[in-house]
Amino acid sequence: MTDQTLPPCPQCGSIYTYEDGALLICPECAHEFSVQAPSEAAERVWRDANGSVLADGDTVTVIKDLKIKGSSSVVKVGTKVKNIRLVEGDHDIDCRIDGIGQMGLKTEFVKKV
Repeated sequence: MTDQTLPPCPQCGSIYTYEDGALLICPECAHEFSVQAPSEAAERVWRDANGSVLADGDTVTVIKDLKIKGSSSVVKVGTKVKNIRLVEGDHDIDCRIDGIGQMGLKTEFVKKV
């Protein structure tokens, strides 16, 4: 990208990106991305803690005890969560857990069944 300013990092918003071959790299968060493939960025892939691809309607298992903010309840290791819904945001999974109710989970704390 000569004679043009480089785009900011899509992950952290840093303006200090630099080129390294065909990739752009963010020195602040180490995110590597390509300007040539904006369509890939629009199509997000969610992965569990083991790297398996998740989809809406999957069943997952919680891999560590999760404290629930504002409550003394805990989601225990091995809790099975059925019919998940994947969403954008800090918590990637919207689901209903028996005995607890509606909640958001992060994909890094679940594994696909």
